[in-house]
Amino acid sequence: MGTLAQTMDEEVVATLKMLLIGESGVGKSSLLLRFTDGTFDSEIGSTIGVDFKVKAMKIEANNVKLAIWDTAGQERFRTLTPSYYRGAQGVILVYDVTRRETFARLENWLNELDTYSTKHGVVKMLVGNKIDKQNHEVDRNEGLRFARKHSMLFIEASAKTCDGVECAFEEVVEKIIQTPGLWQAENLKGVILSDAATSPGGACSGYCSLL
Repeated sequence: MGTLAQTMDEEVVATLKMLLIGESGVGKSSLLLRFTDGTFDSEIGSTIGVDFKVKAMKIEANNVKLAIWDTAGQERFRTLTPSYYRGAQGVILVYDVTRRETFARLENWLNELDTYSTKHGVVKMLVGNKIDKQNHEVDRNEGLRFARKHSMLFIEASAKTCDGVECAFEEVVEKIIQTPGLWQAENLKGVILSDAATSPGGACSGYCSLL
């Protein structure tokens, strides 16, 4: 096991910093847990301060390591903000499709991102979470229009059913790799990345590339 981990470390071409932001209770921690551990906990509590997980991914022939930061959505933790955003290459902005107020506050989160982000061209993905639930207050077209207006990627997802979760993270990583200046792209071994949206019957068929 140790040998395998060591081999992975030696072959990692980049370590990427990704953030999860959005209002409290939209399911940021659940999305992260589903993506990194493959589990879902309906009783998961609100994040206190910052949580942090590492996930190794293979993009084409290249291994990358994701350092994913999950932060509390409550105002009392906003003093953490500057260090949280520093150096991030990708940001997943989450709202709850069953709570319109979480969608209405997306502009505030984007303003905060613009204020504290230190990377030019940071990749942004908008995720409408909890699509497994009834009584949606925000429909897909509204999310799509908002994402298009702000040059963001967009997908609807469910941490509970796993729908769209892998795609949300994977597409952000692919876009980061394709974006000059976000990381040392010259270290890649001739990567050719396909757009998952154009793959017939692909798992990410609901993903919208807006950049």
